[in-house]
Amino acid sequence: MSKHLSGKVTIVTGAARGIGLAIAERLAADGAELVLSDLDGDVLAQACDKVGGASGRRPVSVVGDLSDQEVSKRLIDTAIKAFGAVHVLVNNAGGGIIKPFSEQTPQTLKTTIDRNLWTVLWACWHALPHMCAQKYGRIINIGADSVRNGLWDHAAYNAAKGGVHGLTTGLAREYARDGITVNTVAPCAVNTPQMVEITQKAPELAAKFVSVIPMGRPGEMTEVASMVSYLSSAEASFVTGQVISVNGGSTML
Repeated sequence: MSKHLSGKVTIVTGAARGIGLAIAERLAADGAELVLSDLDGDVLAQACDKVGGASGRRPVSVVGDLSDQEVSKRLIDTAIKAFGAVHVLVNNAGGGIIKPFSEQTPQTLKTTIDRNLWTVLWACWHALPHMCAQKYGRIINIGADSVRNGLWDHAAYNAAKGGVHGLTTGLAREYARDGITVNTVAPCAVNTPQMVEITQKAPELAAKFVSVIPMGRPGEMTEVASMVSYLSSAEASFVTGQVISVNGGSTML
């Protein structure tokens, strides 16, 4: 595997498990200097041990709720203090409360928006001044293919992830001449621990989620990480403002 991110200071949020951990592992293999963040400090420490054991470079870690702008500021400040720069920001923190819209509560709606939109807004807001100063940056947001196909029980989640998609295009145009690209990777159902749990507890619902995928299977976490790796690289210098689906064909064009 090439080391095309060698020397690039890279933040991955929501990195303790699932897609975030897969992204961290891939970018570490690509040579990135990592700062990982998550709400769960114990599991994040295990993730840092795993990534560090494989790459020989243990990531710096920041524990906290990134929907709080002070925590997001601390994340960016930690990266600057540790490495002197932020070159790549992967906004993966999220997690949907997936249920019919009529069963959502004010608290579950707020939690869904906080987890999936405010975490991205604050991290971008604090990272962008540093990227502008160095005239280089890669922002990769993790969105959702369900925004495009209206997947069952995803209305509240789609409201948040749709905001991420919209933020992507707006920031991409605003910072296009500052050496900064902003893109979103939008997966379909992915073989995460959460998807495994849904399959076990509600197999009919899981089957519906997979039924819209022409390839007939969920994506793999490594397949999402591969696209993030590309968008983080110098090779993707002319790709910005895009929502790129990794979805087995569940939406096209």
